[in-house]
Amino acid sequence: MGLSAARKSVPRKTPHRSQQALKSAQTRARLVEATIRCLIKFGYSSTTTLKVASEAGLSRGAMLHHFDNGGALMQATIAELMERRLRGFRRAVENPAPDVRTLVRTYWKQLLSPTFTAFVELAIASRTDQPLASILEPAQAQFRDRWYELAIQLFPEWQQDRQSFNLALALTQNTIEGMAINRMIHGCDEAMIDTVLQNLEKQILALRPKLKP
Repeated sequence: MGLSAARKSVPRKTPHRSQQALKSAQTRARLVEATIRCLIKFGYSSTTTLKVASEAGLSRGAMLHHFDNGGALMQATIAELMERRLRGFRRAVENPAPDVRTLVRTYWKQLLSPTFTAFVELAIASRTDQPLASILEPAQAQFRDRWYELAIQLFPEWQQDRQSFNLALALTQNTIEGMAINRMIHGCDEAMIDTVLQNLEKQILALRPKLKP
């Protein structure tokens, strides 16, 4: 085949490849969504590749065409869960006038979603499941780094006092995530939630560096 013939063949093949790639990406996303639903419905220990395939409306063979094994599927699911946890903060960063209340309330609202329920299922299971822990731990470390970067974009004045900034983030994460987990296991007084969030906002503001004139 000459060069001119090869060139002519490219336009005919490229749309087909693009369509196949799109279809493959959509099926992978469908399987990840099905995995998240299974984690919420059945818990990690009862989430199997058969259940995920069924939840996605696919055969197990079709699933294995996109993910070689359960570990690969779980890795993709964890990556998606972490990405969803960051989306709300990205939106907050785009806010022209972000404030402490925005950060706190955005974070709390996010943790009421099924995404966080699925994440907690994985986090608890990883305590005794080493293969899962080997996937989750680096993903968590990456999440913390990216969350830190987004938070400093929200409040650049904290650049001058990273120690206070780190404390503010630790207070935010541990208070809000702890309260969300307590709520999940019915150990949280709903009437106290807003009071706790308001108190957290005050603590963060007390740590915030004073703007120089």
